[in-house]
Amino acid sequence: MSFQAYLDNIKTKTGKTPEDLKLLAEKAGVFSPEMKANALIAWLKKDFDLGHGHSMAIWAVFKDKGWVHAGAKK
Repeated sequence: MSFQAYLDNIKTKTGKTPEDLKLLAEKAGVFSPEMKANALIAWLKKDFDLGHGHSMAIWAVFKDKGWVHAGAKK
């Protein structure tokens, strides 16, 4: 499955884009630029019933857009 197919499937299942999910995560108090992937994955599973692979696709968008600072060496 291509990366875009993951995003398309998420949109079909939830009706949400990665941008929508970021806004909802902010409103839920889950999002912060320092958050870890496991926090996002747990929230996406609980609130949207997304599996690990689809949640990681959302995480990748968060990282690519610079919304989170994950993986930065200290």
